[in-house]
Amino acid sequence: MANTTEYMLQTESVIKQYRQSDSVITAVNRVNIKIEKGEFVAIIGSSGSGKSTFLHICAGLDRANAGRIIIDGQEITKMGADQLGRFRGEKMGFIYQKHHLIPQFTALENILLPTVMCNKSDSSYQESLRELVECLGLSERLHHLPSELSGGQCQRVAIARALINNPQILFADEPTGNLDRTNADEVLRLLLKIRETRGQTLMMVTHDLDIAAKADRIFRMDNGILSLDRDYLGGNKKTIVSY
Repeated sequence: MANTTEYMLQTESVIKQYRQSDSVITAVNRVNIKIEKGEFVAIIGSSGSGKSTFLHICAGLDRANAGRIIIDGQEITKMGADQLGRFRGEKMGFIYQKHHLIPQFTALENILLPTVMCNKSDSSYQESLRELVECLGLSERLHHLPSELSGGQCQRVAIARALINNPQILFADEPTGNLDRTNADEVLRLLLKIRETRGQTLMMVTHDLDIAAKADRIFRMDNGILSLDRDYLGGNKKTIVSY
């Protein structure tokens, strides 16, 4: 068996259940996956299949009922809230379908929020900030509030916020789901450009098969069960053993 540090993300028999009235709903059912460093993995599936729940669990935003989640060799399922918060700030970035910007903050303040939470000095993120602002075309919009930005611009701000600490793994939950085709294509192009430049691992939930086709591997979630989708092998056709 390969050493866990060869993988950016590894899960073992992850289960997530919810109680609904007198029944128990299994949203994630004994999911195992191994994702290499620098790999782009897409997860597709119908609404309610459990794909977003699984993504949130992998990113430490939700807790599993059972199983192990190992990121860059460290098991986050054993971490307390404070330790997990620090680890997420150092290692992970997350892009939501709805940008979740703070409406009272300017674009710049929203982008820099993770640096404040991690107590980073100005010098530690200035280079990253310049790179992201230039690449995402936000130079002229930094001092605007979210209400003064278009939907595509707000999502670019959310991408910059997720990447400002230069995380090793980026989670994205339908990052283009609320955008029209033109803005969706542009946001995806920029996201993949930044990922290629920085060599980050990307795990994305999407309903868009055109977007998923650009991934190295595509998985399908069905009733909480994750499997490699052999009908859509991914754009780069990498042959990686899944489990």
